[in-house]
Amino acid sequence: MAPPQSQGMGGRVLFYSILLTLQYGAQPLISKRFIRREVIVTSSVLTCELAKVICAFFFIAKEGSLRRVYKEWTLIGALTASGLPAAIYALQNSLLQISYRNLDSLTFSMLNQTKIIFTAFFTYFILRQKQSIQQIGALFLLIAAAVLLSIGEGSSKGSTGGNADHILFYGIVPVLVASVLSGLASALCQWASQVKKHSSYLMTIEMSLVGSLCLLVSTLKSPDGEAIRQHGFFYGWTPLTLIPVISNALGGILVGLVTSYAGGVRKGFVIVSALCVTALLQFVFEGKPPSIYCLAALPLVLSSISIYQKYPYLVKKKKS
Repeated sequence: MAPPQSQGMGGRVLFYSILLTLQYGAQPLISKRFIRREVIVTSSVLTCELAKVICAFFFIAKEGSLRRVYKEWTLIGALTASGLPAAIYALQNSLLQISYRNLDSLTFSMLNQTKIIFTAFFTYFILRQKQSIQQIGALFLLIAAAVLLSIGEGSSKGSTGGNADHILFYGIVPVLVASVLSGLASALCQWASQVKKHSSYLMTIEMSLVGSLCLLVSTLKSPDGEAIRQHGFFYGWTPLTLIPVISNALGGILVGLVTSYAGGVRKGFVIVSALCVTALLQFVFEGKPPSIYCLAALPLVLSSISIYQKYPYLVKKKKS
């Protein structure tokens, strides 16, 4: 889709951006508060994917393009555009669910931003999109912040009260691996959107369905699959568990809308603002200020993301 031209569209983009900022910043706290530790990760991820599909179908029908999408859609086209990214995102979501439970909310949010580094790498590798000098410097700032946070979390008891090894292998490692997968999937989605010209809603549906099928197949051998067969799909769920699941689903829809209408610059501002929202909500609702490591890393994260979005690579025009 083309960037918005009218004031009405600009207001809509601002509205989407504010909603995504609030959702992105609040999601770690909401998940920790309303998803009990007994909840099977695969069950929450599958339910979230189902919610995304329902929301995307609703919005396609609302804009009146459901019949056109039905006529133009093909299975081969869907698998080509969305198959591999969907499988990657399914694994990423499971890793993020594990990390949510074992890291401080603000630390999780900042470590999760390292996906920008891997997005930059994979977009260059797949799409040959170069980075400016300022962007390269920003990526090094972000790496420094991630290392600082890893050292800080590994040398402390952490917010979950576990030992250093538990925090490292069940908190830091999952979110960093998820960041690598996110970068790869983002580059693949960008390639698919440029070649296939899929709408954000259609890609959401395709990726959610393919990712759900991959997760269902994995339950045949995975510990989560055994837990579901033994205790039931909704083991550990309460009515409040639906809050973070639906919130995460709407966040996935909003990411596609903000990127489609406003591009990466606006999304970068959303990410920066969401970090501040996470810090504020953690202090207000959990009563604990950020650790000294978070305070030291926060300006590095904010500066790096701002610089990266502000100074894109510009192709030099050849003199005639």
